[in-house]
Amino acid sequence: MTKVELSVSANDLLDMDVFSKSDPLCVAFIKHFGSNTWHEFDRTEVIDNNLNPEFAHKFVIDYFFEERQLLKFELYDVDSNSRSLQDHDFLGSLECSLGEIVSSQKLHRPLKGPKPNSGTITICAEELQNCKEKVTFSLSARDLDKKDFFGKSDPFLAFYKANEDGTHTIVHRTEVIKNTLTPTWKPFSISVQSLCGGDYNRSILIKCIDWNRDGTEDLIGEFQTDLASLAVTSPQGSKPVFEVTKDGRSLFGSRKRKISGYIVCDRCEISRSYSFIDYIQTGTQLNCSVAIDFTASNGNPTQPNSLHYIHPHQPNHYARALQAVGEIIQDYDSDKLFPVYGFGARLPPDGTISHDFCVNGDPSNPFCDGVGGVLEAYYRCLQQIQLYGPTNFAPVINRVAREALQHRDGSEYFILLILTDGVITDFPQTTEAIVNASCLPLSIIIVGIGDADFDLMRQLDGDDVRLSSNGRQAERDIVQFVPFREFMRGNSATDIQHSQARLAKEVLEEIPTQFLSYMEANRVSPGSWRQNRSASTSSATTFQSRRSSSSHAPSLAYSEAPPPYPGIR
Repeated sequence: MTKVELSVSANDLLDMDVFSKSDPLCVAFIKHFGSNTWHEFDRTEVIDNNLNPEFAHKFVIDYFFEERQLLKFELYDVDSNSRSLQDHDFLGSLECSLGEIVSSQKLHRPLKGPKPNSGTITICAEELQNCKEKVTFSLSARDLDKKDFFGKSDPFLAFYKANEDGTHTIVHRTEVIKNTLTPTWKPFSISVQSLCGGDYNRSILIKCIDWNRDGTEDLIGEFQTDLASLAVTSPQGSKPVFEVTKDGRSLFGSRKRKISGYIVCDRCEISRSYSFIDYIQTGTQLNCSVAIDFTASNGNPTQPNSLHYIHPHQPNHYARALQAVGEIIQDYDSDKLFPVYGFGARLPPDGTISHDFCVNGDPSNPFCDGVGGVLEAYYRCLQQIQLYGPTNFAPVINRVAREALQHRDGSEYFILLILTDGVITDFPQTTEAIVNASCLPLSIIIVGIGDADFDLMRQLDGDDVRLSSNGRQAERDIVQFVPFREFMRGNSATDIQHSQARLAKEVLEEIPTQFLSYMEANRVSPGSWRQNRSASTSSATTFQSRRSSSSHAPSLAYSEAPPPYPGIR
């Protein structure tokens, strides 16, 4: 099971207190699978007198790619020790999905609050690859600067993890030890993932801060190090000692770093392959293409018994399947554009039969804007084409495979969603197309609509026996087949919502495994495509010039070389 750690900060919160600033708390809620009710699952600490809080407490949540995990974050100004949120002032909230946070890496959104400008919230996601791995510290200090006028200092330590964009995120605060220049803090433990993302050489910023009763803080000094350096013990057994410095000025007014004490690492004990999230957070995009069955076996779309019938009050099964899968995948695609193809129809104006036409009617640009755009194009297409046949998959599989062929570097991974009602009529050609495509960054989801015999479809799903064609075996299992009828539970709005959620969970569950099998087989590491592209700028520029100015989506221009694809094992 994958766990994700969420770090939360906020800026420009409403000031609800009269004589001081707000004392913010963040509360996280989740809608569980199949539920419409928000359930609280965790709270941060309260930060006194601060309108720009960075919460040290992290939210840890189980991550499921195949589910749309809805989250809500609410911020409150805490006025008492009461656990009831009704006893505190509401500052603002944000609703989003966990997938949005994971794919963004750092999600920054405005808060919806009691006033138009209620501040902003930033949520960072990081995978906890091994939640049992932790490091235990015992730290002390000596010769710290005196910060208090009538006493010494009230020091505590704050640990910050370095982010890829050069910023830092707080991950731990020690307790405050009052009125001392030689504190020894209580031992504490923190996960290696929280501290440094599992990288022992990742920079860690440690600040020594003087606490003040009014909520303000004075920096005593700071230093940067890494876990590898903190864990080093010399052969003589001496402990690592770090100079705490801060900006100061010389007698002549020039800037210089001033030593303001020393931090001693008395104890640092560490008690201990790439994941799907590693790739998503380094920029790999999921591109979902859709292929819709427009064969005559679906029935006349104007008749209520047709699988393509457009009901005035509820979506048909094709629309439900599109929504179920598309609403999850679009969270992992920055432009949320879906190329949508149709097969098995006669096209205007001359009645040409096609098995890979663009559903939106634009042969040069098959992309639809989000799930809503896909549904709009689908409904409009039904009014313009004639359902015909046969049920051929190979043309559209080969079309999407050619796109995947152009993006084998790990920058993009393709998912082809095929929605069909009938018995496949080009089974040998489809089998060959799948075997040829099994070496590409591509997964194929087939959803059977209606009550037809889907035995041949099940053979394409290589869970039990690896698919083969002409003596060649598929390099990977890339097909998942599911009959939609197994997920139907009535026609109420709640039933439809639940059936879509169950369908999405079933068909998307294998995607991370198939994704990783491609990356591992081709030795693609997260983010490696960035370096490769910088070394071949001219090629990347060529691809970019073929794209829509508003889209990162791949061009439909491709080599006409037939599969098996050249240069691939």
